Amino acid sequence: MAEAGPDRPEIVCLCGSTRFVEEMSAANRDLTFAGAVVLAPGVFWRVDDRDADRSITAEQKAALDALHLRKIDLADRVLVVNPGGYVGESTSREIAYARATGTPVAFTDPGPAG
Repeated sequence: MAEAGPDRPEIVCLCGSTRFVEEMSAANRDLTFAGAVVLAPGVFWRVDDRDADRSITAEQKAALDALHLRKIDLADRVLVVNPGGYVGESTSREIAYARATGTPVAFTDPGPAG
């Protein structure tokens, strides 16, 4: 992958629990205004949503998880949005994947997970 530079902006992949939609949106906005290309979760519904019109199936979640790993593949770095230091199971897998592929990982909250 080409390095970020004057002709190519940095690509940042946001990772974190989709329960933090407001924090993800703020990070996306801030990074975008700073000139980065931001890759983020495309769906913020959770498998255990109580509203049937907003729930996703286990198969859809698995497909979204796999797609997010491809976003990490495209990124120059990963920013984990983790208010209070929270990192869930899916995000932990994404962090491990990013580190295994040599993609730098940073955290918005330097709590226990950072």
